[in-house]
Amino acid sequence: MSNDMLSGLPPVLKRYERTATHSHMATLTDIREEYDFLEPDDRYRLLIDLGKELEPMPDALKTDATLVRGCSASVWVYPTTTDDGRLHFLADSNAAITKGIIALVLLTVQDQAPSAIVATDIKAELAPFDLSKQLSSNRTQGIPNMIALIRETAERYEK
Repeated sequence: MSNDMLSGLPPVLKRYERTATHSHMATLTDIREEYDFLEPDDRYRLLIDLGKELEPMPDALKTDATLVRGCSASVWVYPTTTDDGRLHFLADSNAAITKGIIALVLLTVQDQAPSAIVATDIKAELAPFDLSKQLSSNRTQGIPNMIALIRETAERYEK
């Protein structure tokens, strides 16, 4: 990736590559290592930057059927499958921090086989981030619903 292309990325994410087909977000471990060293305000910005890195979700997919219930902001999650049967989720939110939260949740399962997603303890994967201490309960109340929707989707595709 050229330095010209890197200049437009959020500072925290400049070291992560993009391809012509889609962006490759940092791994959960990369984000955790970064997150551990940041002050609360910078952690908040990191989550917002993660949300900005989500690939665009077409407005036509933002429907009642893809809406995650129980979130203070609107959050949409839409599953797609790769040629080899792995699940790739598109997601968006009308609130920057919530978009960052769903991006973090997706890092735990993105582009995995449905059986691997079902086997993943997403809540445990997110526990080191201690989001309930970083963000208001208003912002974190929908996380269990995001996780449930992703798990239920993977269970449907697993069969």
